[in-house]
Amino acid sequence: MSTRTENKRAVIELFARVSANDIDGAMALVADDVSWRVPGKPELLAMAGLYDKKRLRYLFDVMRSQLQQGLAMTVVHAIAEDDCVAAEVEGSGELKNGRSYRQQYHFMIRVRDGKIATVHEYFDTLHAHDIWIRR
Repeated sequence: MSTRTENKRAVIELFARVSANDIDGAMALVADDVSWRVPGKPELLAMAGLYDKKRLRYLFDVMRSQLQQGLAMTVVHAIAEDDCVAAEVEGSGELKNGRSYRQQYHFMIRVRDGKIATVHEYFDTLHAHDIWIRR
């Protein structure tokens, strides 16, 4: 099996574990020195910014606490080249506040030694704000 195929499988497995509410399993796929970038301006979208592994775990836990049954994340397309995987992902979940989260993401992910090492995440920040933050 090629490294590209293995990298692609690691990314698909990450989103499968998040979808299964297996945050411990998802975090096991993430490098200890991960750098995960969430788009937006922190003054407008509280979740925006750069995350290390500890802060990323906290973000996943906070999101999970606000969802009725977790966040389903479906990989629609994934393309691997060298150590990078580009993934188009659809996410959905029902929040405890009654709102429905329906998001389309693009992730540019670098995989190192089988672990998720760098993530640049892109999504509709206005929708995220309206669903997660707006009162």
